[in-house]
Parts: sequence; structure tokens; C-alpha cells
Amino acid sequence: MKTCVPKKENIDKKWWLVDADGKILGRLASEISLLLRGKKKPQYVDFMDTGDFVVVVNAEKVKVTGNKMTQKKYYSHSGYPGGIKYKSLQQVLGKNPEDVIKNAVWGMIPKNRLGRSQFKKLKVYKGPSHPHDAQKPQRYQLEDES
Repeated sequence: MKTCVPKKENIDKKWWLVDADGKILGRLASEISLLLRGKKKPQYVDFMDTGDFVVVVNAEKVKVTGNKMTQKKYYSHSGYPGGIKYKSLQQVLGKNPEDVIKNAVWGMIPKNRLGRSQFKKLKVYKGPSHPHDAQKPQRYQLEDES
């Protein structure tokens, strides 16, 4: 028996359109990360980029459960003593809602060269319009939307 390893030119990369309107942030991010990594494909191997492109629209309308809107913090540090800064989820959603989804998805993919190349296939947009109509993305039905 032999293990079938797909060739790079034989991997079919699709474009998926995901609408984030009213979706829970963590569940949305986990579905997106599975698409980016290609784990829902039969030819998935963990050492190759077999994933698809994902376009997320309506990033500003994503929801969270509980008190995360005020209690969840995004930290950054300048490297100097006392240089820590933080913003709440509510502040980040008000200014850059795309960053909220990107940050959640980035936490669910590998932190290496392969993960960075997979992450580049994620396109997130604030509103309902996107510039990827030429790629004809298919609408993706999330698992909880039977």
C-alpha cells in the first residue's frame, strides 16, 4: 500500500464566500481555518497547502457570547518597560472589524511558513461588497446553518 501525496499542480483551489452577519466569532473562525488549511478535502496532507481561498464579508456584524464585548482585550507591547497597550473587543470592532476575524483565524492555524502562506488566502471585508467577483466565489454554508 502506498500513501497518495497530491502534486502541487493537481490541487484544486476554490474560492469561498462566507457571510459573517450574525455569526459567533469563534465558530466562524474555526470553520474558516478548516477551509484555509484544506482539512475538509480528501487530498489533505498536513505538510502542503491544500486549502482554499476564503472571502469574508460583513465583518462588522459578527457576534460574541457573554461579556466578551467589554472584557476581551487585545494586547500589544512596544518592548519598553511599561509599554503595554490594550484595546477591548468593542473598540477594535468599531475601528477595524476585519482585524477581529483575522486575529481569531490566525490563532487557529500553524505558526510557521505553511501557516503564513495559508493565512494570506484569507480576505476579510467590513461591508457586504468585495473585489473578488471575478473569481466567482461560492457561498459557504456554515455547519450550524443546516
